[in-house]
Amino acid sequence: MKGCTLTLLLMLFSAAAHSECPAWPMERAQQEINALARQIEKWDDAYWEHGESRVSDETYDTLRATLLQWERCFSASAPPHKPIVAKSGTIPHPVAHTGVRKMPDKQTLQNWMAVRGGGLWVQPKVDGVAVTLVYSKGELVQAISRGDGIKGHSWFDKARAIPAIPKTTQGILADSVLQGEIFLRQPAHVQQRSGGINARAKVAGAMLRRDATSILNELDIFIWAWPGGPTSFPERLRLLAEGGFPLVQQWSKPVTSVEEVEHWRAQWFKSPLPFVTDGVVIRQVEESAARSWQPGQGDWAVAWKYEPEAQTTEVRDIHFSVGRSGKLSAVALLAPVKIDDKEIKRVNIGSVRRWQAWDIAPGDHVLVSLAGRGIPKIMSVVWRGIERVKPQPPEPRFNTLSCFYYSPDCHEQFFSRLAWMSSPSVLAMSGLNRAGWQQLHDTFRFEHIYSWLGLNQQQLQNAPGFSPGRALEMWHRFNLARQQPLRLWLKSLGLPLPNAALNRLPDKEWRTVVDRDELNWRQLSGVGPERARKLVQFTRHPQVSMLASWLGSMGISGFSVQRENR
Repeated sequence: MKGCTLTLLLMLFSAAAHSECPAWPMERAQQEINALARQIEKWDDAYWEHGESRVSDETYDTLRATLLQWERCFSASAPPHKPIVAKSGTIPHPVAHTGVRKMPDKQTLQNWMAVRGGGLWVQPKVDGVAVTLVYSKGELVQAISRGDGIKGHSWFDKARAIPAIPKTTQGILADSVLQGEIFLRQPAHVQQRSGGINARAKVAGAMLRRDATSILNELDIFIWAWPGGPTSFPERLRLLAEGGFPLVQQWSKPVTSVEEVEHWRAQWFKSPLPFVTDGVVIRQVEESAARSWQPGQGDWAVAWKYEPEAQTTEVRDIHFSVGRSGKLSAVALLAPVKIDDKEIKRVNIGSVRRWQAWDIAPGDHVLVSLAGRGIPKIMSVVWRGIERVKPQPPEPRFNTLSCFYYSPDCHEQFFSRLAWMSSPSVLAMSGLNRAGWQQLHDTFRFEHIYSWLGLNQQQLQNAPGFSPGRALEMWHRFNLARQQPLRLWLKSLGLPLPNAALNRLPDKEWRTVVDRDELNWRQLSGVGPERARKLVQFTRHPQVSMLASWLGSMGISGFSVQRENR
């Protein structure tokens, strides 16, 4: 958004060209294209007319790429919309803004650097709004918004009201054209901790308002291009600093390898800076002649942006799973997207009620991020299509006492129980996830959730798909699980007792647990009448009793002595 260059449009179109086309009839395709185009136009208007960023750049770019893809898919019968670009103005730039091409990864950047030899510099990619400053005979005579890179609007009055922008220059700068970024000063801003803080929109809003605002006093400028300036980059930096533009000299570093760029990128991400950034820019000293500059054609500078904290992606389907306690959960299956080198293909939305409140359907676009411990979560729904068909969730028919024993109908809950059982907070059988349990079940056809206790070392070593080393490790984990205390085996059963009460449970044997009536259970903290009733029902359920007997027969401490249920 905010003045995207032709280069970015071409990159987005190229990426879209390799994506799948929706299986829509032509009439629906035109409706979907028109609706998304109108939404993007509204976002453009909000930004360019009012300085409001209603969605992130990443979300905007993704949805614009989607629009271009749809137009490509269905252009045979419906002429594509003109690509939506930054709004142009009426004032031509003396030298066009080229923009910078974005490098998707370190290897691509290394390839770009390799063919350019030496003379490379790295700078923070300051997050603000682009401007052209024109000086003539030592006086600031024009300030032009970026617009579409060819023409923009006059920001002269606003620029003159910003104390940080020099109104006069001397020497070689007296007749010069400078391109730079007007930004909001942020003393000691740490990008890793504080993120973008909507700084760019605040700057845009201040520059777009008709009247002056006090925020102009908080603005500054970072010069990133001097078309036709000195060919010696250190000399260029020195003259800019002496002419009233010191920041570019302070924040430009010579680099000879991609590792050095990576170093500065990481350091600036974690360190206090006087501005908001969204990556780094790598420049070569040699540039084309200024008269030949065109939007999207400046191959002497590229950007390596920081990984976004959230990404927009399409919901491919909604799947319903059954958890260990029998609760239904809605899971969004996504078009794969990467965040922090983690590929995300699915997100657990939560309960069916929560999914209904989110109103998520296949074809919607959602904003996804990583929560604690790297668990993906949906932050918002950024786009809903015209025609939306949501799947019907299955009827709830599972509970805390179902699916201890395997059957095809119990597949989901049965394996949810096994995955829960092997987790670190229960029996801690590391290396055994849901897929591992499925592999064991395919071989040994478990009758119930504790059937694995009946396996011996030889059986595990002969199991298809398990290496000798993995089989030995599994046998070791099974033996360690046998030594876990009674409370963790009760937890593996799914005893509906809060953790705090379970950790203080004095019982050392299953028979004393079964002997508890509702009044005894209510003596424990956090156990009310309803939970006490469920605990009695649980411990005296026939299938639970049979499992307890099996555990006793397998020598699990606390289950050795059994009593008849009353």
